Amino acid sequence: MLDTSAYHIIDRQQWAAYRDQNQPGPTLSLTEAQLQRLVSLNDEISLQDAKEVYQPLTQLVSLYVHNYWQFSDRRNQFLGIQDQVPPFIIGISGSVAVGKSTAARLLRLFLAQAFPDIQVDLVTTDGFLYPNRILRQHNLMSRKGFPESYDMDRLIQFLSDVKNNVQNISYPMYSHEIYDIVPGRSRVLENPQILIVEGINVFQVPANKNILMTEFYHLSIYVDADTDLIAKWYLERFNILRDQANSPDEYYYRFAKMSYAEAQAYAKNIWETINLVNLDKYILPTRDRADIIIHKTDNHYIDELWMKKY
Repeated sequence: MLDTSAYHIIDRQQWAAYRDQNQPGPTLSLTEAQLQRLVSLNDEISLQDAKEVYQPLTQLVSLYVHNYWQFSDRRNQFLGIQDQVPPFIIGISGSVAVGKSTAARLLRLFLAQAFPDIQVDLVTTDGFLYPNRILRQHNLMSRKGFPESYDMDRLIQFLSDVKNNVQNISYPMYSHEIYDIVPGRSRVLENPQILIVEGINVFQVPANKNILMTEFYHLSIYVDADTDLIAKWYLERFNILRDQANSPDEYYYRFAKMSYAEAQAYAKNIWETINLVNLDKYILPTRDRADIIIHKTDNHYIDELWMKKY
């Protein structure tokens, strides 16, 4: 149960007003074409949402970034050291189908505009899932997305390398088309000054580790909605992916060959036995570790933002 007394709850109208109250801020712009390239499947977001929610959020995050840089510089001066300031890391979490990927992409775009002279990157934790062949070997395919399906040692090492300014960090590539790690392919993170890490597990406590994942982040954001709404969005997304699957290589192609009733029954079972269990047991309990909660209602409409008081 979330302790609401730990947060300032700000309605959308009040939040949107901060954009104009705190001018001059960074110049931020977005076209409809840019927005459509950023939006996740079945997520709903408008240019007005970007203006009223994400532009003020970017202004606030910019304050966090500037304060971090200023403190780091002054600390280094005090200690007489010349270490490179590590990247400012933002963690973004929430359930599957809640729209956290859209939030991460839009925030990345606006931060890149707010800080045009530096590198702003985005990494999703999907790349740190074990490959399906390993999950099958350990009988974990039905637990995909649960904590034990992630290579947490590799994720922790990745974040440690980022914090230690390691250059050109390689990490695995995940494909949602094949629902698996892409064999022989990887991505390379090239020395960003701001890094967004997005995934369902970014705030979780790794098993047998004396570490909180939030220790790696300078700012933590959770995208939230009522569970019934998330279930609805999950099923809608499933149906879109099923309708779009044209190749036998695609994960959702098998469902396209089922009747509508069979596919719906399968999707509902996956939600109830896997995604809902994962949400209730492992994802939702991490919500109170967030500094900022973005709350959604019907049709992905953002009605409130919750700001931690301390």
